[in-house]
Amino acid sequence: MSLWTPELLTGQPKSVGLLRNFVDGEFVENGSTFAKVSPVTGEQIFDVCEADESAVDTAVQAARAALKGPWGRLSEQERAVVLRRVADGLERRFEDLVAAEVGDTGKSISQARTLDIPRGAANFRAFADFATTAATESYTTVLPDGRRALNYAVRKPVGVVAIVVPWNLPLLLLTWKVAPALACGNAVVVKPSEETPASATVLAEVMAEAGVPPGVFNLVHGFGPLSAGEYLTRHPGVDAITFTGESATGTAIAKVAADRVKSVSFELGGKNAGLVFADADLDAAVEGSVRSVFTNGGQVCLCTERLYVERPIFTEFCSRLAQRASELTYGWPADEATMNMPLISKQHRDKVLSYYDLARSEGAEVLTGGGVPSFGDARDGGCYVQPTVVTGLPQDARATTEEIFGPICHIAPFDTEDEAYALANDSDYGLAATVWTRDVGRAHRAGPALDVGIVWINTWFLRDLRTPFGGMKLSGVGREGGTHSLAFYSEPTNVCIELT
Repeated sequence: MSLWTPELLTGQPKSVGLLRNFVDGEFVENGSTFAKVSPVTGEQIFDVCEADESAVDTAVQAARAALKGPWGRLSEQERAVVLRRVADGLERRFEDLVAAEVGDTGKSISQARTLDIPRGAANFRAFADFATTAATESYTTVLPDGRRALNYAVRKPVGVVAIVVPWNLPLLLLTWKVAPALACGNAVVVKPSEETPASATVLAEVMAEAGVPPGVFNLVHGFGPLSAGEYLTRHPGVDAITFTGESATGTAIAKVAADRVKSVSFELGGKNAGLVFADADLDAAVEGSVRSVFTNGGQVCLCTERLYVERPIFTEFCSRLAQRASELTYGWPADEATMNMPLISKQHRDKVLSYYDLARSEGAEVLTGGGVPSFGDARDGGCYVQPTVVTGLPQDARATTEEIFGPICHIAPFDTEDEAYALANDSDYGLAATVWTRDVGRAHRAGPALDVGIVWINTWFLRDLRTPFGGMKLSGVGREGGTHSLAFYSEPTNVCIELT
């Protein structure tokens, strides 16, 4: 019987399956197992094999060997053919991936079908195109004595890349890194979050079905410290590390990488600001803020946790956003109308609830939410919290400065454009911002004025995969997307030929 049963879509699985590591082209069992539970009901879904240090070492050695095998001799065009086969395989396994993603995260089936799974396939196709069309540098050099030289650059793979991804958008973020890494000719060892092992396992199945050579894609399950995550990032056979997750973990990985001067790419946390000016289309600003605050249960690094609203519309905006938040529908994940999803785990739910309490203790006025919903069914064993809107806190309150990563935002007023930019920039983070305005001049001023990597004007989460993606300050190091990803996953070598 398939592990990817329809019961996963309901949040009430009927049986427990085993998820294994994928090393050197084979699924293997090793070490101990840990339980993956449903965030919808708190019931166990899977047993997951935890990779021990020996298993991680075997995976890294398999990746190194793959670089010297047939994979290392493929051209960019030949690798692109393989990537497109993987994309085709993801589409054939669409419903299995939906079941895995919904089972792991508890998100609505509609989000998985329209965002997470389509983006997984799109990432492979996009980077197949980027790798075969991106130009390299070429210069003709003329020396004072009349001699000439031709200089041109060639891209070579970095080597073995450790890919560590979080639990909030598991397949989307995993493919966002695996696709360019393979397009550039690298071999990878992937460590998904212990909270979301399922869709990564389906991806491993797709890799095997697509004929990806053994050792090119390896998957190790486990935790961070003293588990697969630490063993992988510390391994001397790893040439580069890419990580998406919280800033504290990124700091720890950076210290390890520094010992061997490994290349790193980090997309870390955010405490993102949204600016709503009085001239904005208020309907669009409210609905856009509902999306940017509450999508995925607020568990997206790009979500808005701080909203600043120009004073003439502050009261109306607060009222309307709170009303819309209170109307967001609960329901089982298989219900297409479901908007509110559970948080990923009880531990994370407790963290978010502690910030709800902290906001109250710091003097916040709770406009809506602030607690735990009651269902009277199996979902009461899950990890739900209410969408929450608060106001009245000072700029330096912990609830307005620390990343919460849940369905909550704080709203504060501002009076001038310069003040709005200053409030938004007053943060240790610098990932993303939204700006709602009809003033064309202001729209163009906002990008240079805001200390973030991504500025959305009158929209949110609209992505072009060619554009730079990443943050400043505690929000990360480096950029991903298009040629920016190719630059990280490849090493340029300059070739100089004297022309006679």
